[in-house]
Amino acid sequence: MKSFVRISSLLWADILVGYALFAMQNYLTDVWKLDVTHAAGILNIWGGIHRILPLFFLFLVDAFLGNFKMLVISSVAYSVGIGFISMSTPPVLANSTGMCKEYEPQCVGHTQKVLFYIGMALVAVGISGNLVSVKSFLEEQAEKPGQGNERIDCFRILGYILVALFPVVGAIALPYIKPWSLRFGIPAICTAVAMFMFFSGWCTYTKPGPKGSPLTNVCSVFVASASNISVPLPLDERELYNENDQEPMRFTHTRCLRCLEKAAIRLSDKSTAEQANYRWRVCTVAAVEEAKIAIRMIPMWLTFIVIGIISSIANTYFVEQANHLNRKIGKWNVPLPIFLLFFQQAKCIFSYLYTKSLTALQKYAPPTGIALAMILSVLCCITSAKIELRRLKVIRKHDLLDKPNDDIPMSIYWLLFQYFLLAGVDSLSEKGISSFYDEQAPKSMKGYLNHFSQGVSGLGFMFSVLSVYAVGKISEKGGRQNWFQPTLNRSRLDRYYWVLAALSSVNFVVYIVVACCYRYKPPQPPQQLNDEAAAAANGGGGDGGGESAYLSCCC
Repeated sequence: MKSFVRISSLLWADILVGYALFAMQNYLTDVWKLDVTHAAGILNIWGGIHRILPLFFLFLVDAFLGNFKMLVISSVAYSVGIGFISMSTPPVLANSTGMCKEYEPQCVGHTQKVLFYIGMALVAVGISGNLVSVKSFLEEQAEKPGQGNERIDCFRILGYILVALFPVVGAIALPYIKPWSLRFGIPAICTAVAMFMFFSGWCTYTKPGPKGSPLTNVCSVFVASASNISVPLPLDERELYNENDQEPMRFTHTRCLRCLEKAAIRLSDKSTAEQANYRWRVCTVAAVEEAKIAIRMIPMWLTFIVIGIISSIANTYFVEQANHLNRKIGKWNVPLPIFLLFFQQAKCIFSYLYTKSLTALQKYAPPTGIALAMILSVLCCITSAKIELRRLKVIRKHDLLDKPNDDIPMSIYWLLFQYFLLAGVDSLSEKGISSFYDEQAPKSMKGYLNHFSQGVSGLGFMFSVLSVYAVGKISEKGGRQNWFQPTLNRSRLDRYYWVLAALSSVNFVVYIVVACCYRYKPPQPPQQLNDEAAAAANGGGGDGGGESAYLSCCC
């Protein structure tokens, strides 16, 4: 069980880094003096990258590396990356020359920028690698049932305490540290400690090797079907290659995308036993059906891009809105990362409501959850637009348009409404998408399809940069002022939110059409569900079993 503490410590450090990076928008606008849209663009590109990388990393884990090697790479990248970000703050390298000891834009030179961008890239690698491998590696180290139950309970209690402690430290204590070098440096130290804790168990870990990637099987279907494009399909589907001719096919044979079935045409000069050695020329019917499932899901995946665009505003424009608003409750000046803590707890509330309210709908629960997330995305954008308009009215009333660093006499707690709605968008979409793949996807591809959907959401983060650019260019036609100015006080962010509300509405209509046209698999028989629940209870397979259950939390 010491392995449990060593491995899960990687995630405890992740939590603290997440709270440190939550204020990155303010760091780039206040210290680097970047335009609001420039700073948001950097963070959204980074956010898109670390959502796309897990799909690629999962393939590397399955095909070449295994979970242990991936965690070695990701833990080192994480520690070095956040260390570079801390070193990139102006005074750290300037103190040796005695010059530029303040957090001023003229102190941000070429060296600082190189360290910052390399650090952000390495942190993205660390986040992605941990997301792919920590939970799986913990399950690989799980003790056999009935052994060390008392010790397991003790370490689980320790895990719960630390999971509760680190968000509190990150949300309350960390923001009171004024120097940015220390605000990034403390998480860097914690991440380095977590890395050494993980390495200390090097000789005790079970290190299973790569098991092969189902993504390779899907790719082989396209290659094999392309090579047989001129070969006619046999009239009898039983003439197609199956893994074992003595057993029934594992998948229901579907009539759509029949061109891919050419990948399963037998090699005439090879015996049944030899067919398996030529998977790039002939594939099983099961592999073809898996490829069909992936292709049929593409229209639904595309509707998730807009969800990613909406989600991208949480750590960028929402944070910028909150900057310089009145944060006081009595005499306590509430730190900004409290909003991230509130956001995460709100996600847990929506996750609980999803579990209690929608699961009764059986196979229609996941698409219903995703639809509700899209409705909340429209409401979130409308609410954000109205609150931003109120903020601009207060700014004009107090003549603060050209005073971006002055405090604004408006309560920051108006923003709780939009954060709460956005938490609903993220939570319901994540739960709905995850449940959808659990029910509809073949077991071998579930992990890939979930990460692929996160990657599509990551594309939404990147597309948000394009949407801001396009909206800005359109808004300045006819000699009018661009909606995005160097400071938020001069910008018209409220109008951009209205554009996002319209885009989300159109996306919702498209999703309804796609979801209604999708062919759903029937629900699993009760006996099969009971068998899977029993297996999960015994720690065998499934996300809910084993020692890592607490890491999933409720969201």
